[in-house]
Amino acid sequence: MNFAQLNAIFLTVAAVVFLAGLWRSRCKGHLVIATVSTVVVLMVLTVIFDNVMIASGLFDYAGHTLNGFRVGLAPIEDFAYPLGGALLLSGLWILFISQGKR
Repeated sequence: MNFAQLNAIFLTVAAVVFLAGLWRSRCKGHLVIATVSTVVVLMVLTVIFDNVMIASGLFDYAGHTLNGFRVGLAPIEDFAYPLGGALLLSGLWILFISQGKR
């Protein structure tokens, strides 16, 4: 299994949870704005810190598991994790909050 396949599974689950939370939310606009803002900040931080860590030699990736696209030194596959984390955690937060208000 390569990183693209793993990311597809992770992002699908995260998107389903986020959409379920969005569906249950009363203030959909605020949830979307907060999640998009979070994703933007996480992506910027990922660009900065992944490039620094790769450039300093802290880690590297096996080339055969990547699709070849990079942002600086960071492979594009690394950006699925902040996106998925923001979607998954936002969705879970709303689902747990809405469950407690019953």
